Amino acid sequence: MSLSRRDFIQMAGLAAGSALLPPAALARGLKPENLMKFTPKGQLTILHTTDSHAQLVPIYYREPDSNIGVGANVGKPPHLTGKDFLRYYGLKPDTMDAYAYSCDDYIALAKEFGKMGGYAYIMSLINQIRSERPGKVLYLDTGDTLQGSATSLWTRGEDMVRVLNQMKCEALCGHWEFTYGEERIQELVKMMDFPFLAQNVNDATWGDPIFKPYTIKSVNGLTVALIGQAFPYTPIANPRRFLPNWSFGIKEDHMQTVVDEVRAKKVDLVVVLSHNGMDVDKKMVSRVKGIDVIIGGHTHDGVPRPVLVGNTLVIGSGCYGKFLSRLDLEVKGKRVTGYSYRLIPVMSEMIEPDPEMSRLIQKIRRPYKKKLAEVVCDTETLLYRRGNLDGSFDDLICDALVDHYGVDFALSPGFRWGRTVLPGPVTAEDVYSQTALTYPNTYKTKISGKTLKNVLEDIADNIYNPDPYRQQGGDMVRSKGLGYTLKVAGTMGTRISDLKVRGKTVHPDDRFTFSGWASMAAQPGPPVYDVVIDYARKKKNVRVTVDRPKLV
Repeated sequence: MSLSRRDFIQMAGLAAGSALLPPAALARGLKPENLMKFTPKGQLTILHTTDSHAQLVPIYYREPDSNIGVGANVGKPPHLTGKDFLRYYGLKPDTMDAYAYSCDDYIALAKEFGKMGGYAYIMSLINQIRSERPGKVLYLDTGDTLQGSATSLWTRGEDMVRVLNQMKCEALCGHWEFTYGEERIQELVKMMDFPFLAQNVNDATWGDPIFKPYTIKSVNGLTVALIGQAFPYTPIANPRRFLPNWSFGIKEDHMQTVVDEVRAKKVDLVVVLSHNGMDVDKKMVSRVKGIDVIIGGHTHDGVPRPVLVGNTLVIGSGCYGKFLSRLDLEVKGKRVTGYSYRLIPVMSEMIEPDPEMSRLIQKIRRPYKKKLAEVVCDTETLLYRRGNLDGSFDDLICDALVDHYGVDFALSPGFRWGRTVLPGPVTAEDVYSQTALTYPNTYKTKISGKTLKNVLEDIADNIYNPDPYRQQGGDMVRSKGLGYTLKVAGTMGTRISDLKVRGKTVHPDDRFTFSGWASMAAQPGPPVYDVVIDYARKKKNVRVTVDRPKLV
């Protein structure tokens, strides 16, 4: 049910006509249970978060205005945005739900409803549900959790392990976690009070499993198998040099073997923790038999209702701590006979934070507080990253690269993580939320017109290939100084046309200089966060123009 502004005000016990009050005033007196209206069902509750990218505190995060589906997924969840999304799920515009789940009227609604997420607030919701369902709750996370913030970069993931331990997480799988390298990820796993699961990560020479493929939990009289599925294309999407001895992949046949193995142990329920991305999840569970629930990550899709593929429930729980998924299951005869589901918006200005988690987060952040809080510039435009075709924060990054290196154009990878910043101050922490990775160095090089087109074609096929198993993640590369037309429904080599650099048509033998960051090869240039922060300090005030390809 959609919560209107009027309902919101009435629930908060505020006087009529108070719609212009700031979020904190609107939230006065509103308890977390008002966000979590739910009819409990069955013997088991699964709580799920994913893709927080180590954002410990509440943030703004705008949902994409474009999320293009291809092949069998055209126009189907999760490939709906804005008003189409709201209509599909029966949500009203100009409401808290519209703010949480879509990009519509984002700035106005953000100013009204405030920031979302933050682990002290997620912890508060989890504690409440645990108290309501004692002995019946599993809290799980599906990765991209130990990376993406300044504090995680500087502690090399340890900050988030401490947080997940305190939350009593029951299991984790991963993707960006692996960018800390083989040795460090094993160190982090040893710090965890819970298993790190991956049925699809093996020794590249001998084939031995690197991590536990599954664990079995006993919850309220049920035996629940939890199977891990790491991001299958990690050595392609991220530098292979960090993982020279490990092999990845979807490994569908082995997944079936593992499912069969746990089924032979007479478990009541099989749950897969996946970092495939939702389209890959849907394909995989259509081919692997015996999975009851797959809770997914990677593509950052907040889907208010499970997608049913055969008899399997496919769950997408969004990202950045904006949501806590709650799935209640009724299990009889070793199969799911009923369920209730809610993708709970973590409206942090309406929730009392958990005091113990607040103290831990303050302790983690205290050594870096001054550095994170520095205002490096003001922005006149909304800065966001998530969009299938563009991101205004990436345009700011590209502007900084062009200014630093004096090149013809700049490229920024289509990562999905990175805070949204409302018009106003931009802090160093905001910049790190876009750039805090273990291979941040920038570079300047030359490229021919022919190679440039081939690179763009390869990236486009990686994103828009109609076979989900050939999609390796991310959004379209961002650029400054490039113009082109993108034909999504094309084939490899035919999607990019009308390619221009600085308004001039590109010919195969033309030569250009360009800069970028997050290279698969080690690079000698300064870290991108230093380049962007220096540029922002110099400019003091930025107004970003988005370079978006023309779409066919």
